Amino acid sequence: MRHADIGTRATAPTAATLATVPTRPTAATGGGAGFGAVFNDGTSSVAHEVAAYIQHGDSALPALHGASTLSAEGALLRARASGSIMHATDSAQPPTQQAFLDSIAPWARQAAAQLGVAPELVQAHAALESGWGQRPLRVESGASSHNLFGIKAGARWDGATGASATTEYVGGAAVSTRETFRAYPDAASAFQDYARVLLDNPRYRGALNTGSDARAFAQGLARGGYATDPGYAAKLARIATKLQGAAE
Repeated sequence: MRHADIGTRATAPTAATLATVPTRPTAATGGGAGFGAVFNDGTSSVAHEVAAYIQHGDSALPALHGASTLSAEGALLRARASGSIMHATDSAQPPTQQAFLDSIAPWARQAAAQLGVAPELVQAHAALESGWGQRPLRVESGASSHNLFGIKAGARWDGATGASATTEYVGGAAVSTRETFRAYPDAASAFQDYARVLLDNPRYRGALNTGSDARAFAQGLARGGYATDPGYAAKLARIATKLQGAAE
């Protein structure tokens, strides 16, 4: 967000946030085309082998190889193409991102229980606002403010604060500005305050008790004015959906 407790609108994540969202690799570890590239190349013999197997079963193989079994590479590709197995990185998070998710998991579960949503939705929100913990808002000393949700200080906040450069969207255009944000003694306090802000502010009622519905949660926050970025709901829903898929 970059949200104040009354009246103020939130900040949108910068392009750096989007760059941290994990994507599915297209090359094998250590270089080379990788299985994905081999399978997607329609001219490869392995691709034809797997496609024929999936369409016709074992009966197609004698004509291809004079044998009734797939090659080892073909068997692996067939299993992946049919959804029997997944590449190790298809659902796994990069190590730094997974470490961040693990570090906030207990507090995310507590906040999620209060809000009536799945823990992955809260984790996704923290990931989006903090750049997976890599871009924490800082106080004047340079220490982390532990403000993982970009909550602005606002007139009612009487706790510690920290000023930071941020981005607001005005009329759809990004504008750089500097705002004062809340600071917390630890991450646990940040999650507790986050849940309190959403529960106490009627603007966010649409995000509460949405269960595992990532889209409803994200749209409820956006409609309440949590962020000024017009694409905020879509970005949050995309990260939350990915985390839910990895947790299954």
